Amino acid sequence: MAERTYRIHIAAELSGVRVELIRAWERRYGVLVPERTPAGYRVYTDRDVALLKRLKALTDEGVAISEAAKLLPQLMAELAAGPPPARDGKTHGGAGPQSGAWRAEVMAAAEAYDQPRVSRILDQVLSALPPLRAFEDVLVPVQHEVGERWHAGTLSVAQEHLVTQVVRERLVSLLHGAPEGGRKHAVLACFPEEEHEMGLLGAALRLRYAGVRVTLLGQRVPADGLGETVARARPDVVGLSAVTNRGATVFEDVLRRLREALPKELPVWVGGPAAQAHADVCERLGVRLFLREDDWTRLSG
Repeated sequence: MAERTYRIHIAAELSGVRVELIRAWERRYGVLVPERTPAGYRVYTDRDVALLKRLKALTDEGVAISEAAKLLPQLMAELAAGPPPARDGKTHGGAGPQSGAWRAEVMAAAEAYDQPRVSRILDQVLSALPPLRAFEDVLVPVQHEVGERWHAGTLSVAQEHLVTQVVRERLVSLLHGAPEGGRKHAVLACFPEEEHEMGLLGAALRLRYAGVRVTLLGQRVPADGLGETVARARPDVVGLSAVTNRGATVFEDVLRRLREALPKELPVWVGGPAAQAHADVCERLGVRLFLREDDWTRLSG
């Protein structure tokens, strides 16, 4: 299996080293020699990210980067002695247990109908973690748990809503602070009758940190509105979200109308539970289905 790679903005988020510092360290001290995609983008492995973390720890302790760079053979040998650190939030310097504690506090606040407490906890998360870590380690798991507990009947509709509103607000705030540049351009939209946009907001956040410029249309986007936006904005790719499953016939009819509103040569991706339930329809209509973590790389590459 090929080693997973990340664009420089993702490597910066995961390592805590700013993009401009990564580039400067490469240029001046040769600390990394990243591979490049056919389009010329730098890509970094998990081991590269781990090395950046080690270098950051040394410089945080007062070691000059010129001196830290001399330790590269030793650092690389240490990394080679064990597997690259996991990205699931469980081995990030103790962040896993703290993230779990934050999630538990949010659920306790939901049970108590205490929305201000949910807000305070998530504000702590955003102040303590980099944006993507906050999103992946806390906001996404909280939203999943809230949904599961609502379906199981252990949380009421009101309790689910009071958490979801705060999570959405914090996710929007992360989007406001995310990078906006990039040569590649994506238009993101929900299906015409779709009101659930959390997955779409998360896609926009991750794409922006992957160096993709995003036009975010949000909920309930009609086919003609999507077509008009694409005709004027001329993006490189369109991403659609379909969460609510109204059956195969409805899904196919809606997806066909959306696809027909767009240029035939334009790549179109669709994600969400409804799309995953009708993978055969997506394949038949020539629409790419978002299923795995690796698809982020394919979508932004």
